[in-house]
Amino acid sequence: MLPHPRSPWRQRLRSRRWRLWAALILLVVSLLAVLVFLAAEYEEARDQAALEQDAATISGDIRSNLLRNVQTLQTLYSVTPTVDSWSAPAADLLALHRELVRLEWRDTGRRLLAHRDSLYIPDLFSYLDRAQALPEVNLACDNAVRQSGPAYSSSYFWPLRDGKGIEMMEMCLPVTRAGTPAGFLVATYSLPGMLAELTNKDILRGRGLAFNEADGTRLALHSTVAGTRRTLSARAVLDLPGHTLLLQLQSPRLVRGLFPNVLTAVVGALSLALLSVLLLLGRDIRRRQRAELDVAEALAFRKAMEDSLVTGLRARDMQGRITYVNPAFCEMVGLSAEQLVGSGLPAPWWPPELVDEYQQRQMVRLAGQILPREGYESVFQRPDGTRFPVLIIEAPLIDAQGQQTGFMSAILDLTEQRRVEELNRASQERLQATARLATVGEMASLLSHELNQPLAAIASYASGTLNLLEAPQGAELAVAPVQADLVQAMRRIGEQADRAGRVIKSVADFVRRREQAREVVTPQSLIDAIQPLLGLQVKKQGIRLQIHIAPDCPPVLCDRTMVEQVLLNLARNGVQAMPPGDPSTHSGLRLLRLEVGQLRLHSGQTPGGQAQKTWVSFAVTDHGTGLSPEVADKLFTPFFTTRAEGMGLGLSLCRTVIEQHGGALTHEPAQPRGTVFRFTLPGAA
Repeated sequence: MLPHPRSPWRQRLRSRRWRLWAALILLVVSLLAVLVFLAAEYEEARDQAALEQDAATISGDIRSNLLRNVQTLQTLYSVTPTVDSWSAPAADLLALHRELVRLEWRDTGRRLLAHRDSLYIPDLFSYLDRAQALPEVNLACDNAVRQSGPAYSSSYFWPLRDGKGIEMMEMCLPVTRAGTPAGFLVATYSLPGMLAELTNKDILRGRGLAFNEADGTRLALHSTVAGTRRTLSARAVLDLPGHTLLLQLQSPRLVRGLFPNVLTAVVGALSLALLSVLLLLGRDIRRRQRAELDVAEALAFRKAMEDSLVTGLRARDMQGRITYVNPAFCEMVGLSAEQLVGSGLPAPWWPPELVDEYQQRQMVRLAGQILPREGYESVFQRPDGTRFPVLIIEAPLIDAQGQQTGFMSAILDLTEQRRVEELNRASQERLQATARLATVGEMASLLSHELNQPLAAIASYASGTLNLLEAPQGAELAVAPVQADLVQAMRRIGEQADRAGRVIKSVADFVRRREQAREVVTPQSLIDAIQPLLGLQVKKQGIRLQIHIAPDCPPVLCDRTMVEQVLLNLARNGVQAMPPGDPSTHSGLRLLRLEVGQLRLHSGQTPGGQAQKTWVSFAVTDHGTGLSPEVADKLFTPFFTTRAEGMGLGLSLCRTVIEQHGGALTHEPAQPRGTVFRFTLPGAA
């Protein structure tokens, strides 16, 4: 049997189907090619955009670091105003900034005052003299003067030995002192150093970076792209005052085998297109719902947080109208949110008599002069007339675009704080009353310290009296001289006992901070009162006592007992500062000198800050070993002493007594050795 011939329409249908399949395949292939091309272009465009962004970032980093260096140089000049003090900090600055190869300080005539070179390029100016670069320095300084700020010169090539060289650039910074030009600070930059030190190393990993001229000429190179792979290149302009540099950043681009992956993705996309679209749409809807729920929860949380605050919150626009208040603020001022939102100045909670003052303060703040962030205190008034103190902390209200739209304020009610402060004040008063009990111990210490001297004098005179009374019966002693000595000794004992009583009363008044009785006393009588006891001490130590009182010295107005005690304390310290043999007797320095003279000062220049015209100066000079700086710093500190038997209260008490009289107690080195203690007392009218 012959085969059944195919019908023509079936063949046409099949050929048409094949054509459709061919067209579909061609469409898929075309779509695949387009997708591959678009993906490659997109990736390349994305890589190029990222590279350009990195280039701009590097340019911005270099510009920021250069500006930071300018600020550092300004700080260097401000803290080292002299040429001698400038050199060492400049060397430290060069050690920290390798991009800087030289720092110079020039005067207003651009003459070199001081300079420091970088340690990292020691032979930079050994091949050519620095004077070869003066045209660039002058150009930068001319631009700096015109711009009243830092300016840069054009870059130039500086040759080195062995055929090498480096591209450099000058920066000139004019400096002033008290508004008057004081010269220029010139910083020489190395362009390779700028690329190495002023850029982010993470961005440059595996990339090439260089400075180029506008025509492509390379000025400085930091790194290059390794291998022969395709590279992307981006340029960024580094615009500096006085000069512009072109920064070139290169990055390798790998060729990926995209065809098999894209083909598989296209086949899957063609078979699951509708399902994918539905899934994506459903996922987008779910994401949108979750995002809306998250936003609603965040808003509810913020609202609950603001409503639970005890601190009042208030937002105002730039015209002073209220745009938001929280419940705490409404409760604080006694008004509802509906009454407050939209209201302007004057505010309804301002006291009537303070409206003008508050209005002026708000105008200053709305004009842009913001008060400090630590806040300020004010007074608010409720509708019922009650007033309460508040602390207002205010800050600018910045929107998402970075623009100030108003002011945000936090208001704290200080009523409870004021009540606590009153309670604390009452507690402090009770504590002060309790603290007076502690002064009993202080008074006991002072009494034990100050009574040593009159009691020692009493013991000395009593011992001398006993010696006279216990003399052998057969000794040939004149009766009259012995009786005179006994009478004198007993009189001295009585005087010192009376002095001990006065010391007790004066110290008690001093501890209780009572006003001591002041009387007019001549300096001679003060010296005479302490001379007997002081004479015994200096005689025992082999020290000569020298007293000099100026003839025109006026009497002083003082507490006689306390001032005598001050003189005796200072003189005894001078005696103790000269132990036996130091200084030696034949040196002529074993001398204790008391000097009294009138100190003439203009009105308002007195040691105690009072308007006295006449002051009397008392000076006690010894020739001991002197005071070390460590001892001098702690000399007047209570209970500080350098002697094992001392209590450390003498000088502290002396200074307190003199300051209560309005004077001052000071010390200074004596020549050729020793110390001078000097205090002043007001002269009597």
